[in-house]
Amino acid sequence: MDDLLFFALVFGPFLAPCIGLGAAVALVRRVCKQPFLVGHLPSVTTCALVAVLAGAAAYGAYSWGVMSGFYILDPDQMCASMGVSGDHVVTRWTLPVSAQCVTSDGVGTELAPGWVNPMIFTGLALLLLAFATGTLAVTRRRLSPR
Repeated sequence: MDDLLFFALVFGPFLAPCIGLGAAVALVRRVCKQPFLVGHLPSVTTCALVAVLAGAAAYGAYSWGVMSGFYILDPDQMCASMGVSGDHVVTRWTLPVSAQCVTSDGVGTELAPGWVNPMIFTGLALLLLAFATGTLAVTRRRLSPR
C-alpha cells in the first residue's frame, strides 16, 4: 500500500494535468451545447466535471509540493542543490505542504513552490462547492413534481 501511495505522489504532477485537461475539454463541450441559465442550478454532470477538474488541480499541486522536497540520498545534498550553505536540517509539513532546509543559524529556505498551497486549498474548496451544488441539484430534481 505504501508503494502505491508513493507512486501516486511521484506520477501526480504528470497524471493530474491529463485528468484536468480531459475534464476541462468535456466541460467546455458541455457548456457550449447547453446555455447557462441564470438562477438555475447546473446539472449534476456539470458539477461532477467541475469537481474532477478541481480535484485534479489540488492533487497535482499537492504531489508537486510534496515531491519538491523529496530526497533519495542525503538531505544535505538536496539543500546544497538549492543553494543553502551550512549544516542542514530538513523539516516537513504534510498540510500545508512545506519542506524546509534549516541551517544551524535557524535560517530556513522553503523548497515547496509558493503557488502550491493556494492551489491545493482553492481546488479543495471548489471540489466541495461542486459536490454540494450537485447534491442540491439531485435533491431538487427528486423533490420536484413531475
